[in-house]
Amino acid sequence: MRKSIFNWSGGKDSSLALYEIKKDQQFEVSCLLTTINSKYNRISMHGVRKELLYNQVQSLGIPLKKVLLPEFPTMSLYEEKMYTILKKLRSEGITDSIFGDIFLEDLKKYRENKLKEVGLKAHFPLWGRDTKKLMYRFIELGFKSVVVCVDANFLSKDFAGRIIDESFIKGLPDNVDPCGENGEFHTFVYDGPIFTTPIKFKIGKKVHKTYPEPKKLTDRCFSEHNLPESAGFHYCDLIPV
Repeated sequence: MRKSIFNWSGGKDSSLALYEIKKDQQFEVSCLLTTINSKYNRISMHGVRKELLYNQVQSLGIPLKKVLLPEFPTMSLYEEKMYTILKKLRSEGITDSIFGDIFLEDLKKYRENKLKEVGLKAHFPLWGRDTKKLMYRFIELGFKSVVVCVDANFLSKDFAGRIIDESFIKGLPDNVDPCGENGEFHTFVYDGPIFTTPIKFKIGKKVHKTYPEPKKLTDRCFSEHNLPESAGFHYCDLIPV
């Protein structure tokens, strides 16, 4: 089996991709890799508390590797930190890196090129699939998730904190991808077939935040957004219980 790292955000695409890759007998997921905002101790961009990430990891039963980033990392810092940890993992026998990306060609190419520099190969188990069908499959498999972040350019704050179900999918505006693949929304998965136990939480406050415009398109490798200037986002805090 090929020893692999799985790039874990804690959201729906990661969860469904991990579900798919676990069925593939050629891969062994040796660890999860997650970027953390070191200022707030939360998953980068998603804004989920690290305690909930740790609860996910415990339920998944897969070791976690963290990459700590400042609130506004430069692309060069991001690449330096990723290179360091990936090079170390490669020396430990890791050969492959797995992502939940679906159709962003430029991001896929960027990941493949950067991984090639350290001798790793990228894999995308959800690549090219219909995003609406993926969302319905996600629900049918028994996954449960809550929206933790929405881009205010596409969705109102009422969408933050909502549970992903069929009514959520049907209620999305036409210009929003059903999987939020363009960064329209992000989620936290708290139950499903890959977890041994559900992750417990309660809904906290909603806040609105703005961010400066990234200087490069590839900045979305850590922000997962190609942000317009002073883009706004609605976050829904989840509190561990």
